[in-house]
Amino acid sequence: MTREIIIERTIKAIHQLPEDKAEEISVFADFLIKRYEEQQLLDGIQKLASISQSFNFLNEKEDMYSVYDLKEIYNAER
Repeated sequence: MTREIIIERTIKAIHQLPEDKAEEISVFADFLIKRYEEQQLLDGIQKLASISQSFNFLNEKEDMYSVYDLKEIYNAER
């Protein structure tokens, strides 16, 4: 089903509903738009962070501590 057909079907369905139910659909559509925009923003931030070289120093620096630096070792049974 194409986007245009989906929109036409939805508009026809909204016209058949009482005003309060049509408003619920409008509020839900606003919610979906906001969630979509937030996801797009998050994806953009993640993409920038993944191509950024800001944290490359973490890969190059040797470990400061090892298991031998622990004063107490906790062994939990699983």
